[in-house]
Amino acid sequence: MSEKIERIKCLIIGSGPAGYTAAIYAARADMKPVVYTGMEPGGQLTTTTEVDNFPGYPEGIDGPSMMVDLQKQAERFGTQVRIGMITEVNFATEEGGIHTAVVDGKTKIEANTVIISTGATAKYLGLESEQRLRGGGVSACAVCDGFFYRNQDVAIVGAGDTAAEEASYLANICKSVTMLVRKDHMRASKAMQHRVNSLENITVLYNSEVDEVLGDTVVEGLRIVNNQTQEKHEIAITGIFIAIGHKPNTDIFKGQLDMGEDGYLKTIPGSTKTNMPGVFASGDVQDKIYRQAITAAGTGCMAALDAERYLAEVGVVDEVKAGDYYVE
Repeated sequence: MSEKIERIKCLIIGSGPAGYTAAIYAARADMKPVVYTGMEPGGQLTTTTEVDNFPGYPEGIDGPSMMVDLQKQAERFGTQVRIGMITEVNFATEEGGIHTAVVDGKTKIEANTVIISTGATAKYLGLESEQRLRGGGVSACAVCDGFFYRNQDVAIVGAGDTAAEEASYLANICKSVTMLVRKDHMRASKAMQHRVNSLENITVLYNSEVDEVLGDTVVEGLRIVNNQTQEKHEIAITGIFIAIGHKPNTDIFKGQLDMGEDGYLKTIPGSTKTNMPGVFASGDVQDKIYRQAITAAGTGCMAALDAERYLAEVGVVDEVKAGDYYVE
């Protein structure tokens, strides 16, 4: 009995700004891309209420609507967007080899090229009040959302370079910034610590953790607990930024693709190429520095162009279309 296996030119794993931009470019290049959305169709932006810093939206736009626009644009050029999760991959090691993936643990698909745009997931504290108020004053990106809290009192949780950098950014636009550090010292570099300490409107509270985010529909305050004395006190704020790190969504690629100790995929400098031929990475899955929608979109464009050039180099014929390949 023969088993029908779909083969496509370009498989895109993930559906955020990187995945959809890659799809737009790949579709326009007649690569007939297929996008699998993953568990969070649209990526992290679907949890963002307003996006003001993406070019082309002079009045701003909410994250979910923006992702719908990007999906429609990708589909306009022939992209197939499918709801599903890639649960297993097996990448070919030779140039021109065929990569295989499993969808939802049961359906096998083959691809000449794969663009990975699975993104990264922000780490949160795990409080019920924090999750309830996400989008209502709780954010994991100061650069993305800090503008909405101009001249207001805010707090930031974290002790590393990212937290220190975001605290400094917020200090330039907010009335005051309260920085909560869980230990009695910061992990940030000395230079970043000096920057934080030099800004008069930043208050650093050591040995301090969030006990509760206060507010019904929007953030109105914070209950803070000293983890040494167990003393609690409240402060009035309108926004809290969680800067305790991100986890790249790369678990299924372990053992096949090169990645750092932190799990971010490594790409060849100046490209989106991974260590496997025909496999490319774009967006937050390989970017732990900028993590912006516009930079993710930019690398999505790069990945599609890299994939197109790769297909030309290995001589994949134009006649290969989704669904017309069979394996005995």
